[in-house]
Amino acid sequence: MSLMSTEQVAEFLGVKEERVKRLARESLLIAKSEDENGEPQFDADEVAKYKELAARFGGL
Repeated sequence: MSLMSTEQVAEFLGVKEERVKRLARESLLIAKSEDENGEPQFDADEVAKYKELAARFGGL
């Protein structure tokens, strides 16, 4: 399992970091752990699946 930071997820999805944090709060992206600063870390495979699903529904 490869972990991605909030910044990496935002860049991958093409959205702002605030959007990624909101997706996590709304349980649309589930954080697998936290880094030493308390920032969420996301599973890269799950982020890719979310991006594919969002594209099917009309985009992010």
